Amino acid sequence: MAASIWRCTVRRAGPGWRLHRSMSLYNSSHGFNETEIKNKFAQFSGGSVELCKGENGIAELCINNPVRMNAFTGRMMIELAERIRDLENWQEGKGLLVYGAENTFCSGADLNAVKAISNPQDGMMMCMLMQNTLTRLQRLPLISVAVIQGKALGGGAELCTACDFRLMTEGSEIRFVHKHMGLVPGWGGAARLIHLVGSRLALKLLSSALRVHPEYALTIGLADEILSSAADSTLGDAQNWIMAYTKGPADVNRAVKKVVAAGREALLQDALRMEKDIFGTVWGGPANLHALSKGTKHN
Repeated sequence: MAASIWRCTVRRAGPGWRLHRSMSLYNSSHGFNETEIKNKFAQFSGGSVELCKGENGIAELCINNPVRMNAFTGRMMIELAERIRDLENWQEGKGLLVYGAENTFCSGADLNAVKAISNPQDGMMMCMLMQNTLTRLQRLPLISVAVIQGKALGGGAELCTACDFRLMTEGSEIRFVHKHMGLVPGWGGAARLIHLVGSRLALKLLSSALRVHPEYALTIGLADEILSSAADSTLGDAQNWIMAYTKGPADVNRAVKKVVAAGREALLQDALRMEKDIFGTVWGGPANLHALSKGTKHN
C-alpha cells in the first residue's frame, strides 16, 4: 500500500488523555482513579503503539516494543487507550488490523513494570485500565483482526481475543501463560475466551498453559485462517482477507458491527467484572511474587 494514503499516529500520551467513559466498564464509582493510574504508569516508558489509517477505511495498529517481545510498558498501555479512542471517532473507518512489530505479536505486560506495581491496589488499577481499553477495542464499530506472527503470550493472548477475528501465521502460537505467573487473566481474556471456544476448552487452555499452534487454533475456533509465514507478505495477506468483509459504505459496515457487538454484550460485562475481582485475589500473592522473582513467564 502506498505510504501516501496512510495517516500515522505515534505521538505520546499527552495531558489531555481521558478514557471514553461511555465505552468503558470502570470509572470513579468502581474505585478507578484515571489520573492516578495515568501518572503512575507513564513513568514506565519504552516502546510505542502506532496507528496508521488507510484511505480504504482499514487501519493498522502496531504494538511496537520488539526488544521486550512487544510487551506493554505502562506508557504503551496509555497509548493503546488513546489509539482506541482515536478509532472510536474515525467515521470513515471500516476495519482494523492489530499486529506486533518485527514478526512477533505481543508477550503481555512488561515484567519490569509488573514488578514495580506488584501490590494489589496497583494491579487492580492496571486490570481495570486494560479491561476498559480492550472492551472498547471489542466494541469498536470496525471489524478487527489480530494478525498473529510469532508469540501471543499472556496479555498478548488476551489482546487477540478482543479482536473479532484472528489470523495466525505458520509457526505462531497463542498461549495463556498466566498460571505460570501465579495469576489468572485480568485483561478480560478469560471471559472472551469462553465466548470464543466454550468453557471446557477455555479451562484446558488456561489450566495447562498449552501452546496453541495455528492448526489446533483453527480446529477449536480460536483462529479463522492460517497465513503464509513470509514476513514481507503477512500484512498484505491480512489486508486482502479483511477486504472481503469490509466492502461497501463505511456507515453500513459500522452498523453491521454495532448490531453484532450489541448482541454479544448481554452477560459479558458481568463476567469481565467478576474476572477482575478474581484477578485481585492472586495479583501480588505468594505464587505471583515467587514467579516474578524467578522471571518465570515463557517457560
